[in-house]
Amino acid sequence: MTRAAAETDVPTAPAFTLDGEPLAFVPGQTLAAALVASGRVAWRTTRGGQRPRGVFCGIGVCYDCLATVDGRRGQRACLVRARAGMAVTTGEGDDD
Repeated sequence: MTRAAAETDVPTAPAFTLDGEPLAFVPGQTLAAALVASGRVAWRTTRGGQRPRGVFCGIGVCYDCLATVDGRRGQRACLVRARAGMAVTTGEGDDD
């Protein structure tokens, strides 16, 4: 007796929660990479002008990709590696 390939060969992708919804990622990805891979190009807005922001430089210099990670505000999503079970929230930024 053999099992169907769907039951044995497809591993479950790890996921974190993004604004309360699960988001799968590839191990080794940063939060920003996982967000962009899911189709999100902006995940917060500036306070002053409500201008959209997402990943810009990708190396932690510009601070455009800020998110709240496990309750810690102002984390640069391009520098934080995604981990299964982490809680990420997005929204208004800390700068203009």
